[in-house]
Amino acid sequence: MRDLRIVFMGTPDFAVATLKALLDAKYTVVGVITAPDRPAGRGRKVHQSAVKQFAVTNNLTVLQPTNLKKESFIEELRALNANLQIVVAFRMLPKVVWQMPAYGTFNLHASLLPNYRGAAPINWAIINGETKTGVTTFFIDEKIDTGAMIFQEEVAIDPDENAGALHDKLMNLGSGLVVKTVQHIEKDDVTTTIQPQQDDIKTAYKIHKETCEIDWTASLDDIYNKIRGLSPYPASWTTLYNGEETLSIKIYEVAKVKESHSDAVGCIISSKKETKVAVKDGYIYLKVIQLPGKRKMEISALLNGYKFEKDAKVV
Repeated sequence: MRDLRIVFMGTPDFAVATLKALLDAKYTVVGVITAPDRPAGRGRKVHQSAVKQFAVTNNLTVLQPTNLKKESFIEELRALNANLQIVVAFRMLPKVVWQMPAYGTFNLHASLLPNYRGAAPINWAIINGETKTGVTTFFIDEKIDTGAMIFQEEVAIDPDENAGALHDKLMNLGSGLVVKTVQHIEKDDVTTTIQPQQDDIKTAYKIHKETCEIDWTASLDDIYNKIRGLSPYPASWTTLYNGEETLSIKIYEVAKVKESHSDAVGCIISSKKETKVAVKDGYIYLKVIQLPGKRKMEISALLNGYKFEKDAKVV
């Protein structure tokens, strides 16, 4: 059995579950690399990453480099004398870093590679209407998410599941897969699989504001999948024309009904009980939305103090 000394690299909540699982499994984590503290929120208070907060609570050594190629950081990293590095939701590593440990550097990615390489695999799997996804561990190489695969585990995407729920499901699944991967590295019995070269590989591009705008001329299913694939973060949005008002609103939760009708695409039909948007092959029923400067609200609560005019529409 190998005596492992692990450096863990990660930043958000998704990575905390894996770091916790490693500690629970009694592995030696000699250092944690995470993002620098940054001001955040309206008060611009200094914000520590979720991984840093967890690491400090557990008395782990924390490094927060701004430049992963800087010689002073490389020296600090080398001084930890790690022989295995694990990366979960961090950033691209320079070769000098990922080549450093004797037993390699592996990454946990929230998709069934080679599909959905990139920054937002959970969102894009739902946006594209996938019925399954999973997690993959792989050894890092020069490119993004292209290295030799170690293990994969598949999970179903429920028809009404949003990105937040799938995030939590994959976070827990992934933490277990990382521990399994470490156990095999510890026993020196890892077998890797080279990622297949395919022409039709789907990519998980970084999501920008324009990505989140709803196209109401799309199909009922495509609109529904986009809204749940972007909920609760960063959230889909649309422009609402309501009487004299023009508002940019966020939409967090909807239901869908496939139905033939003659209503104009984008028109809003609202009553005391429900509010729906006409699309070409049915209706999107608004459940939770957010008006500018307001908190997000269930539509039933919103309708207590807000009225959609007869000519209200979204575009």
